[in-house]
Amino acid sequence: MIDIILHEPEIPMNTGNIARTCACTGARLHLICPLGFDISDKAVKRAGLDYWQYLDLTVYDSLEDFFARMGDENLWLATTKAPRSYAEADFRTDPVRLMFGKETAGLPEWLRERYRDRCIRIPMAGPVRSLNLANSVAILTYEALRQQGFPNLKETGTMYKG
Repeated sequence: MIDIILHEPEIPMNTGNIARTCACTGARLHLICPLGFDISDKAVKRAGLDYWQYLDLTVYDSLEDFFARMGDENLWLATTKAPRSYAEADFRTDPVRLMFGKETAGLPEWLRERYRDRCIRIPMAGPVRSLNLANSVAILTYEALRQQGFPNLKETGTMYKG
């Protein structure tokens, strides 16, 4: 099982895309408040998120609430400040918990220091600050799934026979 944890996400489109990735992969989505948007049933329906019912979603009041309920087993922190690449991480232990920070500030420094040996980054070139949050989540989710042998996912597609 893969848990995607978003700490104080701010941009609704990013979280919507991440939710879709979770629905497509069977990953669970964990949102840590405060959120920068509304996820009420009315707001979700208005946004046309037709996959929301396939999502395993849990919302937490705070980071403390998250750790009290979930612990920190197999936790990996995605940060541009990490000294090592995600390619060095072993995601074969179940569950894999991937935590991402808010779009404007990332994860708090105290948290990165606490889990320094669990901080990983996606290699990037040049002066660009970072990848889009939804893209980062997709990259790490599929790397974890690859290492696990893509459990419970379709093994083949169906080609059009025109």
